[in-house]
Amino acid sequence: MLDEIPDRASIARIAHDPDALEDFYRRHIDAVGRFVARRVDDAHTAADLTADVFMAAIRGAASYRGGPGGDRAWLYGIARNVVADSRRRALRELDARRRVAGRRLLDEDDIQRFEERFAAESEARRVYTRLNELPQGEREVIELVAIDGLTVTEAATALGIRAVTARVRLHRARKALAAVPAAPAVASEAAPHVRITPSEVNA
Repeated sequence: MLDEIPDRASIARIAHDPDALEDFYRRHIDAVGRFVARRVDDAHTAADLTADVFMAAIRGAASYRGGPGGDRAWLYGIARNVVADSRRRALRELDARRRVAGRRLLDEDDIQRFEERFAAESEARRVYTRLNELPQGEREVIELVAIDGLTVTEAATALGIRAVTARVRLHRARKALAAVPAAPAVASEAAPHVRITPSEVNA
């Protein structure tokens, strides 16, 4: 959790101020990288989509309006859209985009870091296999809360729904998962203490 939430003017600066962009990038790159790595099946695709998230944030910085959860929830909302868009593309389109726009010159250390991050999130990806059986709305809420470590309020902001709606969906999702063998602990730096089990949820 960030110690302070930037105001609208601070976020708007990332579109034209290199120093503001670098600070924003450094504060969020690890969280965004983990978010994406949990949702794709290839380390290099994860690296490309992580970069796409920040490009989308730069393009949308002027429209940032703040709200519950601040810039982290806003950025996670962008990341969700980027990952969802990538899933909807045909494989041919994705391959073409990677050949043209994805020719990033990564050194060996960069590649190794992404591969290590990808491997570290393997358990979370197994949890996603089970979550796929839930209705989309319920799955989206429990992903953000139980796996990505957002509060219910932050998750609601990222999804563009009311907090009370997010709480209801989270309760239903946990109730459904409680009916099957216990899910493994979600072991990630973002939420090392979270298990997908029924519990009372606070925003």
